[in-house]
Amino acid sequence: MVTLIWGATFVVIKEAIKDISPMLFNAVRMTLATACLLVIYWRKVMQIDLKVFIAGVQVGIFLWLGYEFQTKGLISTTPSRSGFITGVSVVLVPLLMALFWKRKVRAWTAAGVVCAFIGMYFMMVPAGGDTFSSINYGDVLTFGCAISFALQIIFCGEATRHHPFELISFLQTATAMVLMWISVPSLEHPHVTWTKGVIAGILITGVLGTAVAFTVQAWAQQFTPSTHTALIFSLEPVCAWITSAVVLHERLGMRGGAGAALILTGVLVSELLGASQPVAVAESA
Repeated sequence: MVTLIWGATFVVIKEAIKDISPMLFNAVRMTLATACLLVIYWRKVMQIDLKVFIAGVQVGIFLWLGYEFQTKGLISTTPSRSGFITGVSVVLVPLLMALFWKRKVRAWTAAGVVCAFIGMYFMMVPAGGDTFSSINYGDVLTFGCAISFALQIIFCGEATRHHPFELISFLQTATAMVLMWISVPSLEHPHVTWTKGVIAGILITGVLGTAVAFTVQAWAQQFTPSTHTALIFSLEPVCAWITSAVVLHERLGMRGGAGAALILTGVLVSELLGASQPVAVAESA
């Protein structure tokens, strides 16, 4: 259900940021999400200690980076392209685990990573544009989002194994909110016209897409490995593509469609045929 909600919000955000600057949109939505979680978990919040605070802030930093890259990127890319490039975060999870936590990468996992990156190349580099200078700036920002969300999945999985999911959910959201408000005046010229699309976008993404979704994710990741979570999230770009096709009549084209298929294939190969054992993050993290 979280994956379905997130997939649909690509179109919602794309429409909303026509009338509001992206970082201001993120700050307002995250403020609403934090307020909702505070109302629900205020008794738990009173129990926050230093260890859980540090763990929650770590997850929140990557949540903040992911949303800032993604929303800023949506200005100059399409919802379905954003969805599929964001979906590369799934294959980045085992890759990052190997690079920073010395987890062994098996052959199928490596094959899935290669397949997904070839697909991303097809999506990001236009036909006839053999140089990387022709890559869409929004797609580059979205790839930064994919890296950030992969790290958020890893750190959230580790944090919820040691601390109550309610506290991790609240702290990551509150951390992202604070960092977003700091980013607004320093990284953009904020503006907003309070249209129905903006208000609906803030309500949908703030309540369903953030407060509800990340609480469910934090709860569920107590019982499932990070790689399994990533596999389920692989449906997100498919949901984004379907929603964009129905609502905005977006078409990927032959090259974009091939890239999307390769990304999805890479994700499935990596997670179904590659290693799918529980992720163990080093204690030093």
